[in-house]
Amino acid sequence: MQDERQPRPDEERHEFREEAESLWRITLAPVAWVAHFVTSYGIVALVCAKAPGLLGMTRGGLGLATLLALAVIAWLGWRAWRQWDYRTTGDYTNARGEAEDRHQFLGHAAVLLALISAIGVVYGALPVLLLETCR
Repeated sequence: MQDERQPRPDEERHEFREEAESLWRITLAPVAWVAHFVTSYGIVALVCAKAPGLLGMTRGGLGLATLLALAVIAWLGWRAWRQWDYRTTGDYTNARGEAEDRHQFLGHAAVLLALISAIGVVYGALPVLLLETCR
């Protein structure tokens, strides 16, 4: 049987904080995607219904909002990539189920969600940015 030492309270707090950050990383990339989607289509619907003459300016603003959403998702993905850290461990799967494996799995999941969210933002922005008229 392996003799494991008990973690100190400050180590436990640090580990808990890292895991809480991991859970935020998993949720924030899809939230950025959804926020971009709802904002883009909501603003275009409002502009087309109330002030179609402002569509050109609206498209420019939504282009900036798209770049902002992609920047947020890229930053979250980069942080998750660092957490996954498969380059130093050489382990893509982390099948042992230890605390470090779970930590790296959360990073892996967050990287994949950030990638899917970035693709969703790009595809969600295409109709809004390519729209010529409100008809």
